[in-house]
Amino acid sequence: MRLELLVFHYEYLMKNNIKAILLDMDGILYHGEKAIPEAVAFMTAIEHLPHAFITNNPVLPAAAIAERLERLGFRRPGEEQIITSAEATALWLNQQKANFRYYAVGAEGLHIALRQFGIEDSEHADFVVIGEGAVIDFDVITTGVNLILKQGAQLICTNPDHSVDAFINGKHCVLPGCGALVVPFAVAAEVEPVFIGKPHALLYQIAMQRLGVTPEACLMVGDRPDTDIAGAAMLGMKTALVRTGRFHPNTPLPEGLPRPDWDVEDLAQLLKTL
Repeated sequence: MRLELLVFHYEYLMKNNIKAILLDMDGILYHGEKAIPEAVAFMTAIEHLPHAFITNNPVLPAAAIAERLERLGFRRPGEEQIITSAEATALWLNQQKANFRYYAVGAEGLHIALRQFGIEDSEHADFVVIGEGAVIDFDVITTGVNLILKQGAQLICTNPDHSVDAFINGKHCVLPGCGALVVPFAVAAEVEPVFIGKPHALLYQIAMQRLGVTPEACLMVGDRPDTDIAGAAMLGMKTALVRTGRFHPNTPLPEGLPRPDWDVEDLAQLLKTL
C-alpha cells in the first residue's frame, strides 16, 4: 500500500478523545533488524501527534533503540520518547531510596539505567535487580540469594515476561524473559519479587506524564494482550492489538483478559480503522 493512501484520520481521533499514542516496538514496528511492512508509513502518519514508545525489554538503552529505529528507516525519536523497563525500574528504585545500592543481573541497558541513580555494590546492596540477557550462572544466583537472605536486599524484576521473541541470524526464536530468569532467585530465597514493567502501571504513567495526557486521552498500540493491552485497559486507556507479533491473526485471545478496542492484523489496517 502506498504511503499517500495511509491517511491519518486526525478528526476521528479527536472525536474519540485520542490525543496521544503509546506504542510497543518489537512485534509492532520491527522484527529483529527488519521493519514490519507499513510500520514506517504508520509512524510517518502519526508523527505530528504526541507519542511515546514503551517496552518491557531492558536490554538496550534509549539511545541505542533510537539508533535502531533510525537504521530501520524510521524518523529518529528523541530519547525522552523511549521508556524501557530498565529506566522505569531505576526511577522507581530512586523513589524508594535515594543513592540506593544495587546488584544488577542483566545486559548493559539495565546497568546504564541503574547507574544514573544508584551505586553498584555486590556486598551491601539494597536491591537485587533482575533484567534479561545471557548473564546468569551459579555464582550470580548465589550472590543475589545471599544479598537477599543476609543483607535484606529486596528482589526486583524489571518485567514479568516469561518469554520474549527474538531473531537470531534471521531466524525466529524464543528466549527466556525476566519473569523466568528471576525464578531461581525467588525460589532459593523464598521471596516474592517486585515487578515493574507492563502490565503494571509505571511504564504507562511515565509516558503519559511526559506527553501531558490522561489515560482517557491515550491509545496504547501493542502486540501482547496479557501485557500491553491488559495494563493499558486497567488504567482506562483505549487499546489496539496489532497481530504482527506474538499473537498472529486468528489466534484466540486468552480468557479473562480485557478485549482491545481495536483488534487488527497490522498497522495499515489500524490506520484504516481509525
